[in-house]
Amino acid sequence: MKETYILLYDGECGFCNFWVNWVMQNDREGIFNFASLQGNFGQNFLTDKKLSLTTFNTLYLIRPDGRVDEKSDAVIKICSLLGGWNKLAVVFKIFPKFLRHKIYDLVAKNRRKLASGNCPLPTKEQRKMFID
Repeated sequence: MKETYILLYDGECGFCNFWVNWVMQNDREGIFNFASLQGNFGQNFLTDKKLSLTTFNTLYLIRPDGRVDEKSDAVIKICSLLGGWNKLAVVFKIFPKFLRHKIYDLVAKNRRKLASGNCPLPTKEQRKMFID
């Protein structure tokens, strides 16, 4: 049985939805499932972790063993799991976490400006990868 990872994201953000679509297109092994932070699964996750239920500016990756990566750590882990050229993202680990997270926070702060406004809807097949 293959291990699955859960990517939690801001479901109301075009930039975040673009990112989720990109992961789906590059997930050749089918190891990712997705849940918006606004949905039941996401809200339960935030409650369990004692995090804000209304702030959705952080990407979380729940590993099969229950560990959670967030922000730039989640992006790097996702890219490494996707394989191919995406694995090169691990080179960013040479930078200190505080600096990587600072850059992540800057992008997150401006993510709505970065979104083109066009947010493609997932296909019927892709919707099977969503938890709620």
